[in-house]
Amino acid sequence: MATEYLEHKLSLLPARPGCYLMKDINSKIIYVGKAKNLKNRVRSYFKSSHEGKTERLVSEIRDFETIITSNDKEAFLLEITLIQKHQPYYNIKLKRGTGYPYIKITNERDPKLEITGQIKKDGAYYFGPYPNVWAASNTLNFLQKVYPLRRCQGHMGRPCLYYHMGQCLGACFQEVPEEKYNKQIEKIKKFLGGNVGEIKSQLETRMEKASDNLEFERAGELRDQIKYIETTVEKQKIISNDSTPRDIFNYYVEKGWISIQIFFIRQARLMKREKRVFACINSPEEELSTFILQFYNRRNQVMPKEILVPSNLDKDTLSEVLNVPFRTPQRGQKKDLMDMAADNSKLVLQEKFRLMELDNRQTYGAQKQIFEALGLPYGHVIESFDHSHIQGTNPVSAMVQFLDGRPEKSNYRKYKIKGEVEHQSGADEAANTREVVYRRYSRVLKEEGNLPDLILMDGGIIELRAVMDVLQNELGIHIPVAGMVKDNHHNTSHLIFGEEGEIVPLDRKSQGFYLLQRIQDEVHRFAITFQRKTRSKNALSSRLDGIQGVGPKTRNKLLKKFGSVKKMKDASVEELTALGISKTTAQTIKITLASTDFHKKYSKG
Repeated sequence: MATEYLEHKLSLLPARPGCYLMKDINSKIIYVGKAKNLKNRVRSYFKSSHEGKTERLVSEIRDFETIITSNDKEAFLLEITLIQKHQPYYNIKLKRGTGYPYIKITNERDPKLEITGQIKKDGAYYFGPYPNVWAASNTLNFLQKVYPLRRCQGHMGRPCLYYHMGQCLGACFQEVPEEKYNKQIEKIKKFLGGNVGEIKSQLETRMEKASDNLEFERAGELRDQIKYIETTVEKQKIISNDSTPRDIFNYYVEKGWISIQIFFIRQARLMKREKRVFACINSPEEELSTFILQFYNRRNQVMPKEILVPSNLDKDTLSEVLNVPFRTPQRGQKKDLMDMAADNSKLVLQEKFRLMELDNRQTYGAQKQIFEALGLPYGHVIESFDHSHIQGTNPVSAMVQFLDGRPEKSNYRKYKIKGEVEHQSGADEAANTREVVYRRYSRVLKEEGNLPDLILMDGGIIELRAVMDVLQNELGIHIPVAGMVKDNHHNTSHLIFGEEGEIVPLDRKSQGFYLLQRIQDEVHRFAITFQRKTRSKNALSSRLDGIQGVGPKTRNKLLKKFGSVKKMKDASVEELTALGISKTTAQTIKITLASTDFHKKYSKG
């Protein structure tokens, strides 16, 4: 049921295309959507019944704003921009990079083959994506043996090793005609396009000839190349009559969740599959459309020549935005692939449901208990801090983040305490707290990031008041703060809240209390681990400082490259000199580290 304030805003909505931004009680944007008709779409959130995550979203909405666009295409593009900028909790958010490897033929006078994960508009040819680096590496090695281009740096004045091995056309010592490169590149493009029968036949003929000439080693090499084609290229079943690079999207919806499958068809074969499952806030067609636009807006994403989607999507608008034809197959192999993607979507979602009930009780439900015990409206993000030091030395702090009861490790942060000179002791918990909290949230404000809904501080009333003072008086923000107090056995005892540190009633046998323990244990583990690494690195730095010829620059090079005494000891003199260190200094480092270990081992004998 909408409030009087929201009812008034709903009555003013225009019946035009655009985007809408839903906000919670703290004016944080929690959902971004698009609509052909803003009036109908936004009103539907408050005038219709919902379930699951949509129901939770509506319960948190306290305000909204709209942005009108001229047409659906502009709404599509604006929605993606707003999602990337605000990272709303209820929107599906894809990582910016795909992480998939591609094979690249460089665009230069003497082109070469290489594996890359970064796609650039540099005129080069890109083939992929490949399922993994192993698959791409094997294909690259095969092509370098059968269709060599350039493998050396070029213009060396002498033939390189690869030229003698038949894997380089000789740009190292001669000018290779462009026609010769172009001929090889056409063969490579044919092979990567799925036409492998011709090269397999050629290899078999050459293998038989080598065998007849008693060149058994060469025949063995050719046999291995044929085996590669059979085991890695021909192993995958041909599933299409043409080699057009295409991606296939289909979905399945149930109980307020949507499961999406993406098939990558390359070389007439299914090269890779992706799957995603997330809450379906809007209609399935709009969720899939938004997903597709985000999917191709990522870095290193080579567009296919054709995209197949279900018939209920707005294919014209998607084609206009991405400049790639969108089609819905009606029969044949492509229709079978669409059906297979839908069947896989259903299977994945049903597996998800089997795990969700227990998982939600232990995560979302547990976090909800903590907020209820504190008398706060439900919040999705909890951030927790802890400090670690050894008798006041090497002080560090760590922050962990939990999203709906689950650790978000990509958002963990580590801090070296900078203010220890001022307060003379790394064990000054209040000073450490003030420093790290100020550093964390001043940066969030500067970068216009999202603030957490609750801060849990490992400590008592002193740390609690220090956090509240920094937030309110120095940063001018209001975030609820609670302290996690431990007992004499260093186990989680209870929560305290407010200026006076009142004990919060939270059942010790509840899922909420178990989550509190997990958060406190996790932030402590993270801080201790970081402190040990810092101490180890400082100790290594001190040992290096005592070696003749090792100054600050050399020390930093060694630490960055090796990071530990063992790796430094195992390194050869050549590896050390490769860092720009003189051979004499490198030998001194090796001898000093070896003699130090010898002294440690036998000094007590």
